[in-house]
Amino acid sequence: MKQDYYEVLGVSKNATASEIKKAYRKKAVQNHPDKNPDDKAAEERFKQAAEAYEILSNQDKKSKYDQFGHAAFENGGSGGGGFGGMNMDDIFSQFGDIFGGHFSGGGGGFSGFGGGGRQARVKGTNLRIRVKLELKDILNGVDKKVKVKRLVKSKETTYKTCSTCNGQGSVTRISNTILGRMQTAAACPTCQGSGEMVDHRPKGADAQGMVHKEETVEISIPPGVTDGVQLKVSGKGNEAPGNGISGDIHVVIQEIPHEKLKREGSNLHYDLYISYPDAALGTTKEIDTLTGKVRIKIEDGTQSGKILRLRGKGLESLDRYGKGDLLVHINVWTPKKLSKEQKEFFSKMKNDENFIPQPSNSEKSFFEKVKDMFS
Repeated sequence: MKQDYYEVLGVSKNATASEIKKAYRKKAVQNHPDKNPDDKAAEERFKQAAEAYEILSNQDKKSKYDQFGHAAFENGGSGGGGFGGMNMDDIFSQFGDIFGGHFSGGGGGFSGFGGGGRQARVKGTNLRIRVKLELKDILNGVDKKVKVKRLVKSKETTYKTCSTCNGQGSVTRISNTILGRMQTAAACPTCQGSGEMVDHRPKGADAQGMVHKEETVEISIPPGVTDGVQLKVSGKGNEAPGNGISGDIHVVIQEIPHEKLKREGSNLHYDLYISYPDAALGTTKEIDTLTGKVRIKIEDGTQSGKILRLRGKGLESLDRYGKGDLLVHINVWTPKKLSKEQKEFFSKMKNDENFIPQPSNSEKSFFEKVKDMFS
């Protein structure tokens, strides 16, 4: 089981952005590879701290995590678990400014660890796509195959060592300040930190030797996703030139409204209309659910507004705490036009005690029904 992100950084859920950043820096410095050479446990803690900081430093991701926990980012979910396949260079490329140049990984160029002279790996840009899902797909989760057009390195493109930074990926700048001469490192403006530049590119390729290519990508969508949720497919975005790593695909979920079922979180709502005779005498009705048709019993004397709860017939919650329910709302249909005989019948029934509203203490009010619905 993954450790709680707040526990990883040693902060409370009410911690401010400044406190979260300070806690991450402290953990990262303690477990930095320069300080703990060949220590796999320290390296793992370093990665865990980076993963926790990536979520908790982003207000949108933090909000999702506070609501759903790790489940919000599983199965390709946006943000969480993103460092499992990343190396140290990738982490420094996102959070290197945290260290303020105290280690060899700090500074704009991220020269590597232990002074090894290793350049940062440039990451390709991310792609954003929208996937439409029906409720039946959301019920159990689904694997979707979508076509995306992404930038990839042309096979005919060749690269050479960057002449500006000599393959280091960073350049050193010296400036005069009131404190004296200061030396800083920044990403090379020619190769953007990759240490390589295009030597030859074929016709049709851009200045970086990249071409557009349409590919089919399979996206695993977990059960219970909601409209607007964003998932991440790592490494399937645009490639980066040279020895860089590919960007990601951000998948935005768009829920297609169901013809008869209305969604509310993990619960579903169904409006069932019945006639006066059915309400008075009782009957059985067949209704649609996401797993097929279900026949339900309507008791005699059923009042309009009654709610029947079919447990477990809703959607699985995103936090994996079980399935919601299907709430069937009973509506007694009042005919808009009556025949002469029907009018005569109801005229006779006006003063009949069975037709005079006599709610008992057991009859729940509208507000009580709403309260029960959410309990």
